[in-house]
Amino acid sequence: EANLEKVGLELETEDKSVKDGKTYFVKVHAPWEVLATYADVLKIKVPFKVNDIPDNSEMPMNWLSTPFRLPEHIMHPEPDFFTAPFNKSKSDFFLIDDKDTFFPPSTRNRIVYYILSRCSYFRDECADKDKKGIKRLLNNGTYTAAFPLHDVSLFQSRDDKCESERYNLYKHWARFLCFFKEQPLNLVRKYYGEKIGIYFAWLGFYTEMLLFAAVVGTICFIYGFLTYDDNQWSKEICSEKIGGNIVMCPLCDKKCSYWKLNTTCNSSWQSHLFDNVGTVFFAIFMGIWVTLFLEFWKRRQARLEYEWDLVDFEEEQQQLQLRPEYETKCTNRKMNRITQEMEPYLPITSKCARTCLSGATVLLWISLIIACIIGVIAYRLAVYAAFASIMKDSPTTHLEVVGPYITPQLATSVTASCINFVIIMILNLMYERVAIWITDMEIPKTHLEYENKLTVKMFLFQFVNYYSSCFYVAFFKGKFVGYPGKYAYMFGWSTLRNEECDPGGCLIELTTQLVIVMTGKQVWGNIQEALVPKMFPHFHHVGESLYSRWEQDHDLQGFGQLGLFYEYLEMVIQFGFITLFVASFPLAPLLALINNIIEVRVDAWKLTTQFRRPVAAKAHSIGAWEEILNGMAVLSVVTNAFIVAFTSDMIPRLVYMYAYQPEMNMKGYINNSLSVFNISDFLTDSRPDDDENPAWFNSSITTCRYRDYRYPPGHEKQYSHTMQFWHILAAKLAFIIIMEHVVFVVKFLVAWLIPDVPSDVRARVKRERYLVQEYLHNYEVEKLKIQLSQNSNECNCTPMIYPSLSKHEVLSECL
Repeated sequence: EANLEKVGLELETEDKSVKDGKTYFVKVHAPWEVLATYADVLKIKVPFKVNDIPDNSEMPMNWLSTPFRLPEHIMHPEPDFFTAPFNKSKSDFFLIDDKDTFFPPSTRNRIVYYILSRCSYFRDECADKDKKGIKRLLNNGTYTAAFPLHDVSLFQSRDDKCESERYNLYKHWARFLCFFKEQPLNLVRKYYGEKIGIYFAWLGFYTEMLLFAAVVGTICFIYGFLTYDDNQWSKEICSEKIGGNIVMCPLCDKKCSYWKLNTTCNSSWQSHLFDNVGTVFFAIFMGIWVTLFLEFWKRRQARLEYEWDLVDFEEEQQQLQLRPEYETKCTNRKMNRITQEMEPYLPITSKCARTCLSGATVLLWISLIIACIIGVIAYRLAVYAAFASIMKDSPTTHLEVVGPYITPQLATSVTASCINFVIIMILNLMYERVAIWITDMEIPKTHLEYENKLTVKMFLFQFVNYYSSCFYVAFFKGKFVGYPGKYAYMFGWSTLRNEECDPGGCLIELTTQLVIVMTGKQVWGNIQEALVPKMFPHFHHVGESLYSRWEQDHDLQGFGQLGLFYEYLEMVIQFGFITLFVASFPLAPLLALINNIIEVRVDAWKLTTQFRRPVAAKAHSIGAWEEILNGMAVLSVVTNAFIVAFTSDMIPRLVYMYAYQPEMNMKGYINNSLSVFNISDFLTDSRPDDDENPAWFNSSITTCRYRDYRYPPGHEKQYSHTMQFWHILAAKLAFIIIMEHVVFVVKFLVAWLIPDVPSDVRARVKRERYLVQEYLHNYEVEKLKIQLSQNSNECNCTPMIYPSLSKHEVLSECL
């Protein structure tokens, strides 16, 4: 604390707090001289001239957005300035009206924390250069916390109706009733800093873009609903004359009986809501939408970089600042080429060993996730037989409370999806700790490196955890089942026969899986974020006059170094759901939109009421998450193409209609898509038990049908694939190639046509750089003229003029 005072900070120590009688509070104040000095050191940009470029960004029909805008007295719009790095020796060059408000709150607390993180805690500062920084004192328990104070008590603001930045943010940003209003991003940036501001800017932009995807997805769903009566294949399935007379082969060994096709009537109708021509259109649309979203975000980000003075910002300071844990654990020293000082380092052998151990641990835990998914698959295979045996007397059981008919397929799918969701949430708690432990073991050098390493590990865990079950249903279920008489078994175990898709297809099951996991995650997340803090409030309004503001802030939750990490992770996982598997569920963007409208306000409410004010930090982008989003955007084109081709029944129907139906309609499609099997060819282990067969089954039934394209018994190529199978496979592969190329060409064309930086922003940046040079040159010239005039008066000498020399040379000669 003595060293802090030497630097120029002012300290004020409070008595032991009224609340617990143990905690001392040391309040740190930064006077103008300190702020100016370190603003110069940190090269913080400040205004020096009002922007003279006309603003042509107003939209022609801007009045349409008026209901969604906040009033000017809340937004506090400031004139647009040209800015330059602050220089204390040239303070009169900048537009300083009031020194108390010249630096915004976020800049002031960033400067103070910069000093705290570098100040030595030994009286002899040269004794040990490693003994410095508030972070190490926090780690060893000397101090319990270090945080900027909120500008005012929130409760006091409510009662006194006094104007403050925190209260304005709470009233006009954090309340849910403001969900349709714009976010006061400039106020957020001014109060919390650019890093938090850029997150809410991205979240708001993502939510706005979701509106277009939600509208198109809803239209596609409505199209499926309106074309209900045109669903010829479902009519055939439900028909007593067609579906009622088709006897299907058992879906499991021993315990499953023969069944009639019309028992899947309801699932066939439900599948049509999501498996129709609109599915193909929406899959292509989302491939283009995700490109537009990423490209327009780059433009929005570039505009924010300019407006928030982040154009030339680089994270060198974050890269050079060592983590206290790194300094503590690394005992070896070497010369830093940049700072030319001795600093701790991790030997290459230790680094390689730690990296290999980390990689092995990651693979081990990913294998555990896959093992859990295999366990759920085994559950599905085992339980399906049980459900089929229970429902053997009535293939469809009507539940009056639920409404729809419950089949063994649906009961298995729903229960397996719920169990899978519970496993996902349990594994999440474990993986979070594992990922942090592995990253700590690697001993990253800087906070930026730590965050990037943790980002990769957590995203990898979450990706496998959340999406693996959807990948199974989309790309593996029903694809490797074999055929009656030669079924495929999981790991060769005779009790676990691979699952089949019912005649309605596997798409409806993928939809069920996606809805349960995505909706469950969002509901659980909102409960954690919104309801839990309300159930356990940190302090009460009672006796606030005896409860100081710093005590109130101390009792709030700490935002932490990784506060935004979990918010980004939650949204990126959601982004995967609405892009990777959106072809199976067009309403996914609508659910995401509703969730995000709530998410913006919940996050704002937490930040203003539940958390201490975080130390402001600069960031010019969303960091590593941008590359992850780009990767998922490319992967989504591939997954949706495969879902339409292999999970949906769209391609087989189109091939049948255009190649095998002279009348170009769907009549007879069901009969055409089912192959025939001779019951006498069943193996003993696959044949249903006699007591499992339904009452209508008798000896006159000699064949059963199954979902495939194979030659019938008695044919010279019996049970081998027909030519139609190969035609359909070729059509599927052709569709994948065509869809991927079309979408990728459009993606690259859109990315090429839309520049990352708007032209007006590019012009403003160039204009600002030109003016900085011009104004500084004129400023130096005027300053030197004054010095020359003073020197000539003192020395009684006359400066010589050399017309052939440049301005700088003339001034040099005069000096």
